[in-house]
Order: sequence, then C-alpha cells, then structure tokens
Amino acid sequence: EGRSGEMVQTSRLYTKGVFMGYRRGLRNQMEHTAIVKLEGVNCKQDTGFYLGKRVAYVYKAPTKKSDSRYRVIWGRLTRPHGSGGSFRAKFRTNLPARAMGATVRVMLYPSRV
Repeated sequence: EGRSGEMVQTSRLYTKGVFMGYRRGLRNQMEHTAIVKLEGVNCKQDTGFYLGKRVAYVYKAPTKKSDSRYRVIWGRLTRPHGSGGSFRAKFRTNLPARAMGATVRVMLYPSRV
C-alpha cells in the first residue's frame, strides 16, 4: 500500500520464461545451449523482439554468500528454436539439470528499438 492507503501497482521489469531443457539430437544433448519458452510467445514471428535480451536464472542456495542465499546465472537469448516460439539461450555457466521446468526471468534490456 502507498502512504495515503491506496494500492500501489508494482511493475515487473522482466517477462517470465521456463527452462525446458537442453538443445539436443536424438542421442546427444548440448548442455551449453538451453531451450527457454516465454509466456505470450507462441510462434516464430513473435520472437524477434526478444532476441539478444538477457536471461536470469535465480535460485536459492543452501549457504549465504555476501549476505544473501539467492544466486543468479546470467545468459542471453541467442536465436529462435523451432516454430513454436521457444528460444535458444547461452548462459555464462551451463544451467544445472535440476533447473529444468524452473522459471527464468527475461529482462527487457538491452533494447534494440
């Protein structure tokens, strides 16, 4: 609530996405490339706006480091994957397998407009 009692709407500066898995063939998977599905993006034509945007996988660690238990692995959306509106993303360190199905944050920067 605001100071005078009215409700304040906080604006989220990111779009939600889901880490679906790794880029793979029938027998081999490439862990250095993650597949990310964004909410509201359902076809290849809608992917152009998000290319190059930064992705954050935020997770909770068992021990504190610099007064926080939350850690982040940063990455970037590199190109579309298939025709269903999902993306390939490269992260600074590969995402752990336990992160499959977890939410990632797609920041709305850098802007290419």
